[in-house]
Amino acid sequence: MARGDHIDISTTKVILGDAVDTLKELPTGSVQLCITSPPYNIGKEYEKGSFQTFEAYVEWMKGLLGGIYNCLSSSGSLCLQVGNHVTHGRLLPLDCVFIPILSDLGFTLRNRIIWKFNFGLHATRRLSGRYETLLWLTKREAEYKFNLDPIRIEQIYPGKRHSSNKQGKAGLPSGNPQGKNPSDFWDFDPQDAFFGESVWDIPNVKANHPEKTTHPCQFPTELADRCVLALSDVGDVVFDPFAGTGTTVICAQARRRVGIGVEINAEYAQVARDRLNRLERGELPIRHSGKPPRRPKPGERVAMKPEEWEQVLCTCGAGEKQNGEVQII
Repeated sequence: MARGDHIDISTTKVILGDAVDTLKELPTGSVQLCITSPPYNIGKEYEKGSFQTFEAYVEWMKGLLGGIYNCLSSSGSLCLQVGNHVTHGRLLPLDCVFIPILSDLGFTLRNRIIWKFNFGLHATRRLSGRYETLLWLTKREAEYKFNLDPIRIEQIYPGKRHSSNKQGKAGLPSGNPQGKNPSDFWDFDPQDAFFGESVWDIPNVKANHPEKTTHPCQFPTELADRCVLALSDVGDVVFDPFAGTGTTVICAQARRRVGIGVEINAEYAQVARDRLNRLERGELPIRHSGKPPRRPKPGERVAMKPEEWEQVLCTCGAGEKQNGEVQII
């Protein structure tokens, strides 16, 4: 594609290329929703050699976020999933770095969503990290899209009624029959999220997750799916400049949007295209919303404490004094 030519945004596709360069080829104002999780600059295999310093990484992100702002429509949204930058044990939440930058660019933060999950890196010198943040932003003072009904969850107290007679509602049901507004804390247990509580619980993609590919930091379709449903309409363009193995693009296509993804790694780009083809054939394994996380049964081996643990606990003794101090196990 020659410099200045626009990318065809009429059909879903995964483009092999650089995120910043591709943003320059998108028509201004053509994207309704951008969902992405950029590199955290923590040494993952797809980040190595990209940035000499953290300051260089931040400057690069400024250019990228500015490009996203330009390609968004006036009613468009950015869903930016970020975690922590960690160097020598020092933790820096990346949303703290990016929120001022995003504000300077003209974005307004609408929600800071906490995504909590159960599996991840086991830390040994600090508490293990089990959450990331999803920032939902729109253009400042814009009439943005927000479709609440497709993501409503079931009322906990459907029988609750108005006690006062303001606006003549005394005795009438106080809740919305279509369900209530989800919270900004997504604790990903789909059973609770879709059929009961106000907490969103979606397992991250690890080990035996049906969506697992070769990508080390793949996020689940359910996470992107909620953003697609709430912040875009049928026919809108949904863009991901770091497509990975195509989760955002797949969700967009499945919901009758146009998904455009960019991926610089040829292997991941091919996986994303293969997954799109499998989606079209109805063969793509997806962990559907509403399916509770599998919990091991009490009799299963993986649910039983190893004998080695029992020996250690007996040797130490829960609550015994060691060196004059109580050791709690």
